[in-house]
Amino acid sequence: MQKITKQFPILNQYVYANTAASGLLYDDLLDWRQEHDLDFLIGGSIMRAKSHKVIENTRETVGQFFGCNPSNVALIPNFSIGINLLLEGLSKEHKVLLIDGDYPSLNWPFENRGFAISKIILDEHLEGNILKAVKTEGITVLALSLVQWLNGIKIDVAFLKNLKKDYPNLIIIADGTQYCGTENFNFEESGIDVLGASGYKWLLAGYGNGFILFKDGVKNNFAPKGIGYNSTNLDLKAKDTIAFNKHFEPGHLDTLNFGSLKFSLDFLSKIGKDTIADHLETLSELAKKELTGLGLLQESVVNRSKHSTIFNIKGGDKLFQHLTGNDVLCAQRGDGIRLSFHFYNTEKDIQKIIKLLKSVK
Repeated sequence: MQKITKQFPILNQYVYANTAASGLLYDDLLDWRQEHDLDFLIGGSIMRAKSHKVIENTRETVGQFFGCNPSNVALIPNFSIGINLLLEGLSKEHKVLLIDGDYPSLNWPFENRGFAISKIILDEHLEGNILKAVKTEGITVLALSLVQWLNGIKIDVAFLKNLKKDYPNLIIIADGTQYCGTENFNFEESGIDVLGASGYKWLLAGYGNGFILFKDGVKNNFAPKGIGYNSTNLDLKAKDTIAFNKHFEPGHLDTLNFGSLKFSLDFLSKIGKDTIADHLETLSELAKKELTGLGLLQESVVNRSKHSTIFNIKGGDKLFQHLTGNDVLCAQRGDGIRLSFHFYNTEKDIQKIIKLLKSVK
């Protein structure tokens, strides 16, 4: 990992504990992006004529990385746009289960369209709360973030797989923006029907790119209305025969942004998805142990056996200024301070933060 971290110059100055807000740009991706724009500069429309290949290569790479048939991959600028396009094609007769306090761009699109909604509280019994609601409240759609943005509580993906087996007609829609890139995940083998994510956090792909993955069986539940010339692959005669995923790609897709997504997925693959997951598990266990010892974590986090690398610690402006003043980049979220660690973080980073936290107790 030490050789890889040299790709991130910002780490020479800061402890970067803020991937949950924004992943980092790195040297190799910067080089690729500069070459891309240089090709555009000197080639103009000649370069743009090759854009279809860039987009389709990205679609193939997304499918391979996450275990999804590329024909079931839609490329989108970000998760928020994707979920809004998706819900325009979902019947209002559905009863939707949401997590109270989940990411606004997941919950608000359901709430704003007048679906019948139930909500569960976010605590250490997350899976049990979901199961109880599905059993007793006539739920037909479950929509949730795989990792919660405020405190890092991570759903048990195996639980979702079992839930889908027990309730095969339940539509499970997941936001993977705070999850994708942290574990070795196979979409086809999961219980999730629709998975969307933005690429600018843990995938390190920069802004303006994301994706939605679909299972074949879920398509009959949606009648998406998105359409444009790009939906037909620029074929004027194909307006009435648009593929399901192309309803989410009505306009031209940016080759810089989606090429960046492909480049970063290849970068993560070279490091190794299991290597990244093992390192993050080590960081998570260390951070949880140390922060629990200081009494800075919510009981709902402390009482769960597995956690992500996102932690929300108790503290206000004074503590936040103390951390940032000592070159720790983090974020104020909710009632606390959110720390988040990726593969470019080390155990030394966590120990430095713990030392700083102890110094103000």
